[in-house]
Amino acid sequence: MSKKIFLFPFLVFSLILFIFFYLLLIERDPSDIPSNLIDKSIPQFKSKSLIKDSEYVSQENFKNKITLVNFFASWCKPCRDEHKYIQLLANNKNIQVIGINYKDNRKKATGWLNEVGNPYLYIATDKRGSIAIDWGVYGIPETFIVNSQGIIKYRHVGPITKKIYKKINFILNETK
Repeated sequence: MSKKIFLFPFLVFSLILFIFFYLLLIERDPSDIPSNLIDKSIPQFKSKSLIKDSEYVSQENFKNKITLVNFFASWCKPCRDEHKYIQLLANNKNIQVIGINYKDNRKKATGWLNEVGNPYLYIATDKRGSIAIDWGVYGIPETFIVNSQGIIKYRHVGPITKKIYKKINFILNETK
């Protein structure tokens, strides 16, 4: 009888230990936040252009080409860290890179881009953060890949690192 009494707690403890080690060993990415927009059309928006004296209309700029959309700001340290990877991605002739300048001062943003280089084909301004809300942005930087039909295929929360850069290149090669 006493063996049976100790067997149950031992089994429960073993199960808990197994679950603990399983969760430790699986590869989980805490920055991988699910998005309701994956495999859906981009949210449509109109905005002033940061550099050009014109209006940016998303319906006109997301057609017939794979697009990388990057939410950034000059005051954002991780945006500065990822900028070199955005520039490398902009060198890919098969895609267009569009920036959305988030809650930023126009002079500071243009000054920063003049200093570090402007990899963006177009830059929309999002002074109030409403475009970011429509896209489900939690914080910047955030990057999206949109296919040539205007469907969001990928989202990355946080700065692009060397590892993420390689992953994005792979996804861009697979996206049509």
